[in-house]
Amino acid sequence: MTFMQALPNRHLRSVAILGSTGSIGTQALEVIRQNPERFRVSVLTAQSNASLLINQALEFKPDCVVIGIESKCREIELALKSLNIPVLCGLDDLNEVVARPEIDIVLTALVGFAGLRPTLAAIKAGKDIALANKETLVVAGELVTSLANKHQVKILPVDSEHSAIFQCLAGEENNPIEKIYLTASGGPFRGKSLNFLSSVTKNEALKHPNWVMGAKITIDSASLMNKGLEVIEAKWLFNLQPSQIDVIVHPQSVVHSIVQFTDGSMKAQMGVPDMKLPIQYALAYPERIKNNFPRFNFLHYPNLSFEPADTQTFKNLALAYEALHSGGNMPCVINAANEVVVAEFLNNRLGFLQMSEVIESCMSKISFLSNPTLQDYMETDSETRSYAKHLVTNL
Repeated sequence: MTFMQALPNRHLRSVAILGSTGSIGTQALEVIRQNPERFRVSVLTAQSNASLLINQALEFKPDCVVIGIESKCREIELALKSLNIPVLCGLDDLNEVVARPEIDIVLTALVGFAGLRPTLAAIKAGKDIALANKETLVVAGELVTSLANKHQVKILPVDSEHSAIFQCLAGEENNPIEKIYLTASGGPFRGKSLNFLSSVTKNEALKHPNWVMGAKITIDSASLMNKGLEVIEAKWLFNLQPSQIDVIVHPQSVVHSIVQFTDGSMKAQMGVPDMKLPIQYALAYPERIKNNFPRFNFLHYPNLSFEPADTQTFKNLALAYEALHSGGNMPCVINAANEVVVAEFLNNRLGFLQMSEVIESCMSKISFLSNPTLQDYMETDSETRSYAKHLVTNL
């Protein structure tokens, strides 16, 4: 099934939100809250934030909830007892619940590698995927896309950049893409030198100039790894070659991405930096539904600027392109290593520039596999994490 085939029109779309207590999950619930005639919440899941999950369940009354940490299961059961909402626990229950027949679409908003297996389970059950977990395609893009084609499942991108490309391609099914341009804000350290970056703190890195996001993705944005992961994700979403994917820095974050066609013409999707718009577009696709989100005003942005990405200072973007060219399990390596180093940086055990050093060392150390299976991805992820932690300990 291609991206441009329309989803069936349904009066009320049942949504499972994997990662409902995170940034994307809470914003998705804002969209659903404003559109009760169009969406209902079927499943809510969280890894550890029991108190927020309880509050969400009390408001939206889902068919069930899932908590990742089993020790918190009893607390949630007691809080939801009066509503008779079943409480499930752990990864196995999460993988099982996404296959429930009442679910129409699964929003995967889990952070990192943890999103892979539940997304695969939902695809096998024939559920359409609103994908906010870019790591799923970074780690196992070929496996995920081939399985989606087999089960005729639609993967609807939620990342603002990929949503922009997706929107620009509407009505262009038969027109070949020459190139896409993923825009990057440049993060809080745009234009800074290596000397400056050598001493930045996590608090400085967490101050994104335009977007409000979770801690992990905010650090990825500051290091440009987020853009690197998006480059890999775009290859699988839009069936592109690495040479067809470019990154340009656009500090205002108004042009969310651009498609250039073979005749040289270009389409851009624009708007204020607000993740609720791509979330709503994915959940309601192919419809555009009315909302009260802030509107873009050209007079507030008299100058829109663009500049090349600095891959020498921000090496993570170059490493991501290298992983994309290598293929196989190399994107899985870079993702696993990055998840480790970001966590270590946030815990003040690793410097900002040292993150790239550890990632590059992992890429040279972990065995390359050209045609990995799901088991290979699992083993690569585990081996890389172990080696990355070893490197951090010995720095």
